[in-house]
Amino acid sequence: MLRLDGAAALAGWRRGPAAAGRVGFVPTMGALHAGHGALVERAAAECDAVLVSVFVNPLQFDEASDFERYPRVADQDCRLLEGWGASAAYLPAHRDVYPEGAPRQLEPGPGGRLYEGLHRPGHFAGMLTVVHRLFEQVRPQRAYFGQKDAQQLFLVRELARGLSWPLEVVACDTVREADGLALSSRNRHLSADDRPQAATLHRALLQAQRDFASGQRDPAALEAAMRRVYAEAGVEVEYAAVVDDATFLPPSARSGRWRAVTAARVGGTRLIDNLALGAC
Repeated sequence: MLRLDGAAALAGWRRGPAAAGRVGFVPTMGALHAGHGALVERAAAECDAVLVSVFVNPLQFDEASDFERYPRVADQDCRLLEGWGASAAYLPAHRDVYPEGAPRQLEPGPGGRLYEGLHRPGHFAGMLTVVHRLFEQVRPQRAYFGQKDAQQLFLVRELARGLSWPLEVVACDTVREADGLALSSRNRHLSADDRPQAATLHRALLQAQRDFASGQRDPAALEAAMRRVYAEAGVEVEYAAVVDDATFLPPSARSGRWRAVTAARVGGTRLIDNLALGAC
């Protein structure tokens, strides 16, 4: 696997024979885990070449201290990527992504203003800005994102529709632990006491999924069912909501495809998750 340190190295690789076919792209902030591995392995199975970027994007952090604390383990990440079948790893410096210094950020539309957009102001603007920059540099035919970050996935798909070349955004299933906890780099911050409580997110979502399958079509009732699961477990919930997959807004009618989304704090760690409920 090649390691591309900087935009010039990326441009050279992109012009060369290794990237002549279908290029699959997986953008990451590093500190990779098996969830990232699932994205890379699927891309490797479907594309001629797979490029993975590792860039800790400062625009996505609410607090400068969080940005400084984010783990940077590039050598470890590259070893993992090679094992997963990546063709190349792109490790840009800040100036490679933002040569102008402080960029003008892209703003999400209505589908990015609630849920994560409400609880993490500026996060989606920073995410869309860096993803757009990386898309423009890499020019892939396919980009792979995890379904765990469902609102991010929704916004990236909207972004891709406005690009000047056809780009397919591929959603990959959430990778979970045996108890249902979605894999995340944040899980490393869970204490031994916190870890069993973290599975509450998945249990709450499963309750909404069961109620929907039983015929419940009142979003408020589905949301109340999720909150009861949190209350019984003593877990602090930030939001437990039902959205229309086509807009990422609360359903306005009993139609379309619905999804349950949630965020909660377990100990000092903030976790998110979601599950598709089905078509109305």
